[in-house]
Amino acid sequence: MPVITCIDDLKRIYARRVPRMFYDYAESGSWTEQTFRENTSDFSDIYLRQRVAVDMDGRSTASQMIGQDVSMPVALAPVGLTGMQHADGEIKAARAAEKFGVPFTLSTMSICSIEDVAENTDKPFWFQVYTLKDDDFMQRLFDRAKDAKCSAAMITVDLQVLGQRHKDLKNGLSAPPKLTAKSVANMATKVHWGLGMLGTKRRSFGNIVGHAKGVTDPSSLSTWTAEAFDPSLNWDRIREFRKMWDGPLIIKGIIDPRDAREALNVGADAIIVSNHGGRQLDGALSAIRALPAIMDAVGDKIEVHLDSGIRSGQDVLKALSLGAKGTYIGRSFVYGLGAMGEAGVTKALEIIHKELDVSMALCGRTDVKDLDRDILMVPKGFEGDWQD
Repeated sequence: MPVITCIDDLKRIYARRVPRMFYDYAESGSWTEQTFRENTSDFSDIYLRQRVAVDMDGRSTASQMIGQDVSMPVALAPVGLTGMQHADGEIKAARAAEKFGVPFTLSTMSICSIEDVAENTDKPFWFQVYTLKDDDFMQRLFDRAKDAKCSAAMITVDLQVLGQRHKDLKNGLSAPPKLTAKSVANMATKVHWGLGMLGTKRRSFGNIVGHAKGVTDPSSLSTWTAEAFDPSLNWDRIREFRKMWDGPLIIKGIIDPRDAREALNVGADAIIVSNHGGRQLDGALSAIRALPAIMDAVGDKIEVHLDSGIRSGQDVLKALSLGAKGTYIGRSFVYGLGAMGEAGVTKALEIIHKELDVSMALCGRTDVKDLDRDILMVPKGFEGDWQD
C-alpha cells in the first residue's frame, strides 16, 4: 500500500479501483467545466499569514454546526450514487463520519436507503432532499427521515433543471445507468469493486424504488426521474417544504447574495454557499469567491456554510477564516471511499483534520472558533470587480 499523505493520493487509487463510469460521475462538471475547476483553483489565490513565537499548545478544532457538536467543522456532503462507488458506500461513509465525530449527509439519490443507514449506524445523520413536484412523496421522505432520527434536513435548491455533464452522457450514466459494451468491459477490470457489488443487495436507488408512486423496479425509475424535478420552484414552494419538517433545516445551493437574503425568510437554520460542485451552471462564480459577499449580506443573521471545491484542510481553514461556520467535503470523501471503503473515508477525514490543525497552528491560532480574516491575505478584487 502506498504512503497516503493528501487527498490526491486517495484520488489516484480511486481512479484505478472504480469503474470509469462512476469515476467520471464524481470527477466532472457541466459544459466546459470552468466552474468545476475554479472551485478548487480559486482557493490558491488566498494566502495564509504565518505567525511565530505563539503558544501553540492545547489546540482545538472542535466546534458546532447548526448547534450540533463536531470534532471539526467539516461535514460529509450529500453525494448521489455513493453506493456505486463502493458496495454499501453510504453506510460505510456514515460509519466513518460517526466515528470521527462529524456529520454525514445522505442524498435522496443514494443507493442505500434512509432506513439502511439508520439501521447500520448509532448516531443521527442528516438527510438531503431535492425540490420535487410530488407533495405526497416529499412529505413521506421527511417523515421517513424523522422516523430514522435524522437530526437535520437539507433542501437542495439549485437543481430545478439538470446541468449537462458531457461525460455522463457519453458514459450512459443515468438513473438507472445504461450499460454499454465499453462500460461493462471496464467494470470487468475492477475486480475488487465487482466482488463487493456482487456481495450486496443494495444496487438501486433505495429511497426511490418501492417508495415513489409507480416506481417498483429500476426500469420504471428513469421515467420518474425525468418528471420528478420541479422547474416551477419558487420561494413560496420552499416555504411549503419547510412546513413538512419541524427540525433543523439547511438550504443548499446559494451563490448570490440576493438568494441568501431570500433564504433568510423561509425559516432555515443555515445556508450552504454552493454551486453544486460545478455541476449545474458552468461559468458561475466559485463558491469561495462567492462567500465574502454572502457573509456581508447575511452572515450576522444566519449560519453560513461552504461546499464545492474543498480538497484540503487549508481550504477548510480559508473558508472558516472568511466567516463560514461549517464546510462540506464531497469528492474528497468519495475518493477515499472508492479507494479503500470505510477506511478510506476515515483517511480522508484524518488528512483534512491534520492539515487544518497544523496550518491553523502555523498561523498562530489555537481554536478553530477564533479564526478570522486576519490570518489571510486576500487579493484585491478577489470577489470580482464587475460592471453593472
